[in-house]
Amino acid sequence: TTGPSSDSDSSATVKSVEDNPDGGCHIYRNGYYGSSIAVVEGILEVNIIQMTSIQMTESQAENSLVDFVVTCQGSLPTDVCTVVADPTCQVSKSMVCDPVVVTDECLLTIRRAFEEPGTYCINITLGDDTSQALASALISVNGGEST
Repeated sequence: TTGPSSDSDSSATVKSVEDNPDGGCHIYRNGYYGSSIAVVEGILEVNIIQMTSIQMTESQAENSLVDFVVTCQGSLPTDVCTVVADPTCQVSKSMVCDPVVVTDECLLTIRRAFEEPGTYCINITLGDDTSQALASALISVNGGEST
């Protein structure tokens, strides 16, 4: 590769040499190289700031509902995925993904249902076209109540 050309163009001149071991020929290529880089901030951080059990009547108590209040920093997410796993966070029990519309600041409430009491590992992933960020928490669901 050679340095900048003597032209008034600020592009670099690229000269590459390739050896052909069979015929001993050299191939010379001359030209200009240009590139642009777009810096994207992305979603930098996700935090679960509150978990609230939704109280329901006994006739509605098939599933325990929990609201997760989530904040993030960086760019605004376009989708949210929630993975519910066992307490060790190793065995996934369910995964739900939804598109979200966040207009001004990154603060959203995610409602998820739990079929039976127990302790669960929750992974909440916020994403956009260029990035993803994850927050995890352990939650204990006790038949309509969570702690």
